[in-house]
Amino acid sequence: MSGTFALYSLLCRHAKVGLLSTFHASDDNASFYNSGPSLKETRINSTLKQFFEKHWTSQIVLLLVVLLGTGMVIGDGVLTPSMSVLSAVNGVKVKIPSLHENYTVFIACVILMGLFALQHYGTHRVGFLFAPILIAWLLSISGVGIYNIIHWNPHIVSALSPYYAYNFFKETGKDGWKSLGGIVLCITGAEAMFADLGHFSQLSIRPLHLHYVYPCLILAYMGEASYLSQHKEDLQSSFYKAIPEVIFWPVFIIATLATVVGSQAVISATFSIISQCRALSCFPRVRIVHTSGQIHGQIYIPEVNWILMLLCLSVVIGFRDTDMIGTAYGLAVIIVMLITSCLMFLVIVMVWKRTILAAIAFVIIFGSLEFLYFSACIAKVHKGGWVPLVLSLIVLFVMCIWHYGTLKKRSFELQNKVCLDTLLALGPNLGINRVRGICLVYSNVDSGVPPMFAHFVTNFPAFHEVLIFVTIQLLTVPKVPAEEQVLVSRVGSPEFRLFRCIFRYGFRDARKDTYAFENHVLNSVAEFLKGSSDGCVEPSSQLVDAVIRQPENGAVASGPSRRKVRFSGVGFNKEVEELEAAREAGLAYMMGKTCVLANEASSYLKKFVINIVYGFLRRNSRRPATSLGVPHTSLIEVGMVYRV
Repeated sequence: MSGTFALYSLLCRHAKVGLLSTFHASDDNASFYNSGPSLKETRINSTLKQFFEKHWTSQIVLLLVVLLGTGMVIGDGVLTPSMSVLSAVNGVKVKIPSLHENYTVFIACVILMGLFALQHYGTHRVGFLFAPILIAWLLSISGVGIYNIIHWNPHIVSALSPYYAYNFFKETGKDGWKSLGGIVLCITGAEAMFADLGHFSQLSIRPLHLHYVYPCLILAYMGEASYLSQHKEDLQSSFYKAIPEVIFWPVFIIATLATVVGSQAVISATFSIISQCRALSCFPRVRIVHTSGQIHGQIYIPEVNWILMLLCLSVVIGFRDTDMIGTAYGLAVIIVMLITSCLMFLVIVMVWKRTILAAIAFVIIFGSLEFLYFSACIAKVHKGGWVPLVLSLIVLFVMCIWHYGTLKKRSFELQNKVCLDTLLALGPNLGINRVRGICLVYSNVDSGVPPMFAHFVTNFPAFHEVLIFVTIQLLTVPKVPAEEQVLVSRVGSPEFRLFRCIFRYGFRDARKDTYAFENHVLNSVAEFLKGSSDGCVEPSSQLVDAVIRQPENGAVASGPSRRKVRFSGVGFNKEVEELEAAREAGLAYMMGKTCVLANEASSYLKKFVINIVYGFLRRNSRRPATSLGVPHTSLIEVGMVYRV
């Protein structure tokens, strides 16, 4: 998961200080909110919680900072492929100095287009090549480094001593501080490790980075420094010029392939982050394709993929200079790391409930170093550093508007939901009829009747004999245990045949396809009916909740042609027989097709945000029915205007 977003979701569900908190009354005893034994509250912990609870603006600032960091990581998905591929292709100019810059830019663009065009095949199809390429790459640069150390300047190994770093800054002063803006490029890529956990395990990242990747990089950098100590005139292209003539072209090919692998890692990280943001209502609805049947984290987002490709091509064609792209790249990376350290301070105090001294020590050790790098990078904003700032601000703007509009929409639904007693009392006056079949009514309301359904009934007084209100709750936890995902309740008396199914998912949980989900709903209701006491009548104002365990051997429809449902493992009582008979009569889906507009009395700014920007994003994002895979032939859409 994303580093910044994962830490923020941790604060939301444990410290309850974030605006993404999706805690519901039905989650009181849920195990997925319990991270372990409760720790003793500290005074500073309580003080920070009270501060965030008292000052709502502090929660807004915290969310904006997190979204800024997330926007920087997404911007990194543009800069990393551009920087990596262009710098690799520029190595050709070492052997062919007369090659015009336009040709290297063209080659880089072709490689980038090929890289993004292959994304829809998924990482798993070419993933078996990643390890050999990276192993060969690290062995190559470490071998070249060892050769250069021995051949040019063996005494370079003494540079491992911190004394020389201190002496360097002492003698160079301000110029040494400015050089940090370039030195930061040595640690780029680390910011994507959290997001790449969907594709690579912790075991494959931690030990290998410490015992293999890090030593190889140190040898490579020392070898390059050793070469530069004797060839100061080759500063701009020292990496390729330090490669011995005999192995230049093999190393060049491996370097180009390695840049593609590195770019793939950051692109995959971008997909993962956007998927998490979308799940928590911080990003417009986009199509998410799971490219692997075994690993849920391997996904592909077509709309984001092509936008990233266009932005990468624009950066390469517009800048053409790896120095300017490197400046932008370094600023994006260090801002992400700085924001992550700030969030870690809050996590240490408010979630882990450690002492304030431990949190301050962490910030002093890591934050001070990151701030030095940040200060050096921010001084180069005019030399290309403005690119990640602009990209992240655009992403921040989109995410904030979408989140704000979604919150207003859900707030309207909660404030305008209808009590079932009131609706049923109108039944004789409206002449409500019940038609055969089952209807799944999708809404964000987990109690009462959604305004969309009440609007439908008052204008068209008829609905199906079995009605199931379906609510999908997306929580700020990575995963929800399968046995706690479904919450089934009866609404009103048994003769009404009204039910509510609440499905709770974490932002990394896999979703079922339409027919599997349909059968899952009906099996859950049937299991609930089997466990209910016969003849028990519940008031409509109360809900009887029961956590339904997901059937392990339940039949799942294999395609659109298979419409019959068998409730596996469920004994047949009268209500279950009625449910199966209603299912055989047909199943329909009901969803709201809402138009969200600002109130007439709202300010011009709110009207611009809701009516124009949010409306534009909603019109150009995927429809809820499409995102959920609801078949068009069985869909009933109820139009309604929300004045927020």
